[in-house]
Amino acid sequence: MDKFLQVAIEEAKKGLAEGGIPIGSVLVIDGEIVGRGHNQRVQKGSTVLHAEMDCFENSGRLKAADYRRATLYSTLSPCDMCSGTALLYGIPKIVVGENHTFCGPEEYVRSRGVEVQVVDNAECRQLMESFIRENPKLWNEDIGE
Repeated sequence: MDKFLQVAIEEAKKGLAEGGIPIGSVLVIDGEIVGRGHNQRVQKGSTVLHAEMDCFENSGRLKAADYRRATLYSTLSPCDMCSGTALLYGIPKIVVGENHTFCGPEEYVRSRGVEVQVVDNAECRQLMESFIRENPKLWNEDIGE
């Protein structure tokens, strides 16, 4: 398995252990992790701290040229908000752990020139399936339903 996706899975598990939603994300530039995060909507009472947003926040201020060399990893297909942030900063590649439990606007992101690679990782899928089964109301809140 890709070592960067494995770090994103570790982030997802950290979020679950904290009582949150098990989604993790990592931002990689030139083969180095520059930021990592996990969904913290529950832990911090936030409306926007999805895993990718937490990851971006933890990456700090970067130059536009840095983002154009980046790959965003996420255990789950990024939603409209997180995909939009990736588009805003010109991130050229997104690696998605799984998109069966939730699929963001992947086709739109692709149409904007971003390479979206879905790896269909069983561990990512199992984490989300278990969480959704056990916490349907919280999950629906997270995705805006």
